[in-house]
Amino acid sequence: MKKSPILFVTMFLLVVFLTACGNSAIQSTGSSNEQPSNNGTNEETDEQGVVKIGSILPFSGVYASLGKDLSDGMKLYFDQVDWEAGGVKIEMIEEDTEADPQVALRKLRKLMDQDQIDILTGAVSTAVAYAVRDEVDSNQLPYLASHAGGNDLTRAQRSDYIWRSSFSSWQIGHSMGAWAYENIGEKIYMAAADYAFGREVSAAFKEAYEAAGGEIVGEVYPPLGNNDYASYLTTIGSAEADGVYGFFAGSDAVRFVQQYEQYGLKERFPLIGSGWLVAEDLRESIGMAAEGAFVSTFWDYNLETAENEEFVTAYEEAYDRRPTIESLEGYDAARIIVEALTALDGDVQDPDKIVEAISEVEFVSPRGPIKFDQDTHHIIQNLYITETVVEGDRTENKILETVESVQDPGE
Repeated sequence: MKKSPILFVTMFLLVVFLTACGNSAIQSTGSSNEQPSNNGTNEETDEQGVVKIGSILPFSGVYASLGKDLSDGMKLYFDQVDWEAGGVKIEMIEEDTEADPQVALRKLRKLMDQDQIDILTGAVSTAVAYAVRDEVDSNQLPYLASHAGGNDLTRAQRSDYIWRSSFSSWQIGHSMGAWAYENIGEKIYMAAADYAFGREVSAAFKEAYEAAGGEIVGEVYPPLGNNDYASYLTTIGSAEADGVYGFFAGSDAVRFVQQYEQYGLKERFPLIGSGWLVAEDLRESIGMAAEGAFVSTFWDYNLETAENEEFVTAYEEAYDRRPTIESLEGYDAARIIVEALTALDGDVQDPDKIVEAISEVEFVSPRGPIKFDQDTHHIIQNLYITETVVEGDRTENKILETVESVQDPGE
């Protein structure tokens, strides 16, 4: 029997069609495996077991060295736990804020939208921390502030999703007040860099010093980034005071302390202030002019505790340089994150549970015992009064007194 040409053509087309559908189905399945949808099980499997930590720090500009030290401190601790906690791997994604609030906002949005981070940390500049505050709060993003010390971050701008492991300007300034009255004298002249943090630290010192019975006999506020302090030092030199309280940091601190000696004030007025005045990374540049300074700080290289000696040794072995206070901040921030993840068994799906776990972390740090104030979300820690002394051909800070468990009032 002869087959109909029409029937033959129809059968041929049917085979081609079915073959094409089969190949298409195979190709579709392969494509799905390579690029699963956002709700696909394959993506969940790929992402499961990885926690993303976003870090916003300055790696360029005036605060670049602080950003690097914070970053290195974090990496040192993460290295020590093999970048794992609670059964999950830790991935840290760093962005350079340039210490610019608008740049920081753009980088934060990239971390949230593109990288889909689970936890945020960092910020050196208080202005940056304030700038990202609303984005963090509205997106319910757990944020562990690891340096920026502006008071309002845990006061007027307090958020359920922000906890701070570093310090507040109030802690730094207030801790020196009573000691200065008892050990320096009844009259103090104040000098501080003219920006928000400098003003806050000075106000906190003034509050504590006057409460102890002392009198502030004068105040000067040179601009940030000042090169010549001659006119200010001349004004201070004409005052009747028992000492001078100063808040300067970075290159400002180097120039102020050196010029303080050059203008003969060091011989007349003991210089007191915050730890950044004679910080670990500045004293070599300052030279012997730093000798005799008294400052308050929440950590020092020469703290004689097992925890600090272990940290210093590990840091120096890893980076071939001394740690700074920012290195310690990064190290502690990483440990807080690790302990929180461990308590959660690595489950970071609920931001409220993450911040709750962070809030409950407490341990003995290289700086001493630390824990969080549940009301302010701010760290409770020891502050130390140090004196800068000469040892051999360099200066070192010597611990004189411990002010225990300093708690920001949160007002």
